[in-house]
Amino acid sequence: MPFGQKILWSIPVIPLGIIIIITAVGLSIIGLSLVRRYAPSRILKTHNELTGAIFNALTTAYAVLLAFVVVVSWQNFDKAKYYAETEANSLVDLHRNSAAFSQPFQNTAHLLLKGYADTVVNEEWEMLARGEESMQARELLRKLWSLYTSYDPKNEKEKIFFAASVQKLENLREMRRLRIVESGPGVHPVLWFVLIIGGMTTVSFTFFFGADSFGAHIIMASTLAVIISLILFTILLFDYPFTGSSHIGAQVFKQVINF
Repeated sequence: MPFGQKILWSIPVIPLGIIIIITAVGLSIIGLSLVRRYAPSRILKTHNELTGAIFNALTTAYAVLLAFVVVVSWQNFDKAKYYAETEANSLVDLHRNSAAFSQPFQNTAHLLLKGYADTVVNEEWEMLARGEESMQARELLRKLWSLYTSYDPKNEKEKIFFAASVQKLENLREMRRLRIVESGPGVHPVLWFVLIIGGMTTVSFTFFFGADSFGAHIIMASTLAVIISLILFTILLFDYPFTGSSHIGAQVFKQVINF
């Protein structure tokens, strides 16, 4: 399990957010205190113009990168939700279409479809939070596929519903695969490294401004650190859509069980 996913799995979202805020403020105070200890404010003031120019260029580049990653992560979160909903809708359609077939195919299809939905809700959804899949759900899907591939439609009506059902079954299998893929990390570790180092560098640059009030300087540096850390925290939440307290729920599959 990736480190970020392990953190979300172990610590609830709200306490984790509080820890991140406290850490960001604490590191900002420590860093600013060290800089002010060895570089007095009167010396730093003489370089404010140069420091400000570099700081503006740095924050602009970092803001563009942050915005890009946030948008991509949000889109990936939405895609994961779409995959899960489409998969559940395919189950419902298969359940409805199976009513057009004769027995015992109809009952067998109902049992496998509801068994698959029940396994996804009660077993696989918790495993998704760890980036894993249920072998039992995979086996039920395989049996469902075997059931359809071995069935021979008996009349024109069954042929029409059978063709539509096979298409839905293929869609179900594809959406399941994509849902499992999205349960893992989306942001590359190298990009995470750049985001974290960039954030630390951006906040650290605020330490080198000359300010008469040490308290006001701490507030400004800490505020920037908190904002950047919370944005990174948001990216982390979006990066693992099925992990953590704000994960995508299995409500759509629960509706299938009671269908």
